[in-house]
Amino acid sequence: MSGTATAPPTSTGSTKLDSMVQNVSAAQPQKLSGVALYSRFAFAGAVCCSVTHGGLTPVDVVKTRIQLDPVTYNRGLIGGFRQVIQNEGAGALLTGAGPTFAGYFLQGAFKFGGYEFFKQQCINNFGYETAANNRTAVYLASSAAAEFFADIALCPLEATRIRLVSEPTFANGLIGGFSKIYKTEGFGAFYSGFGPILFKQVPYTMAKFVVYEKVSEAIYKSVDKNTASDGQKTLINLGSGLIAGFAAAFVSQPADTMLSKINKTKGLPGEGTVSRLIKIAGELGLRGSYSGLGARLFMVGTLTAGQFAIYGDIKRVIGAVGGVEIAPVK
Repeated sequence: MSGTATAPPTSTGSTKLDSMVQNVSAAQPQKLSGVALYSRFAFAGAVCCSVTHGGLTPVDVVKTRIQLDPVTYNRGLIGGFRQVIQNEGAGALLTGAGPTFAGYFLQGAFKFGGYEFFKQQCINNFGYETAANNRTAVYLASSAAAEFFADIALCPLEATRIRLVSEPTFANGLIGGFSKIYKTEGFGAFYSGFGPILFKQVPYTMAKFVVYEKVSEAIYKSVDKNTASDGQKTLINLGSGLIAGFAAAFVSQPADTMLSKINKTKGLPGEGTVSRLIKIAGELGLRGSYSGLGARLFMVGTLTAGQFAIYGDIKRVIGAVGGVEIAPVK
């Protein structure tokens, strides 16, 4: 019986096929999920927040001084720098750097990691299409929930930072300041500003993430995200973050001023947090609550732009490619 048989693949053909499969696999990195994914989000968020907030410690020192003593520090941001250096030396501009790095490392992990986590929970519970059609509400709810838990971690260190900045002779650094507050005022003193910090940080974070998402979404309507270079993505993150930072700073400025005031000194015997807040708000008024806005716009705009740029870059480097993205349903 005659006929032709199909020859088995040659070793050369097999090698070429294997090479093609490997190339496709390399072009499509493995999508992560669960702890492997969210731990990377948390790490990227921790680094981006601690680096940006820590790097802007001198601006924060001047901003806090303007809020706490506007009569003395009445020459704006540049003038405030000169006053602090002239009165206390250049080293004073790094006051509170320790609690700033530590506090925002923790806060950033909970904020960014939590934001991605809660977005995914919204998708799981409501379905992708419903979440996409109501993505603004998803962004708002996810960022608010994430910030609540982030503030629980941040509040004690932020209280220590503000005390060190407002009272330069209070203690020498993070450990000394933290220990002194605990020994002299008790654990509750660390959370005396928890109400104001929520009042400040939750609207701030909601505005920050929503505006960032909306601006970047608008940009990517004219730029193909799949073909954009890493450099282009970083620039888009910077620009979107800058606009988001300005919006977030303006929304949260009154609460930021109140937080600085309430942490400057301990309350009177029997005086509750709510009564202290009402008292401070009455003393400040609308104009006073926006003291130091110029410095804070510069600070928050800069750090928010930096945060989103660093966050995006770190995610790419550590392989957090299974991101939680909600695109408009076409």
